[in-house]
Amino acid sequence: MSTIKFSSTETEQLVSKIQDYFTKELDQDLGQFDAEFLLDFFSKEVGAYFYNRGLFDAQTVIATKLEYVSEMMHEGISEIEKPIR
Repeated sequence: MSTIKFSSTETEQLVSKIQDYFTKELDQDLGQFDAEFLLDFFSKEVGAYFYNRGLFDAQTVIATKLEYVSEMMHEGISEIEKPIR
């Protein structure tokens, strides 16, 4: 997996959220540079866990949908199947 890259708009939004969290929850001011550094750290060190979880969740959804489609196909074929004498 390649490094997670955010657009400048996404980076600004994420940095703002990190700064807000530090202010509200930890009662600490966090500068722009420090927040960007923290975002980079989590992107590199933790990002793969979130990415892999997303893949696993998508795989589960797709498998469930494919199972449903397979059942519907079987029912459909059963309805149009001609009897054998």
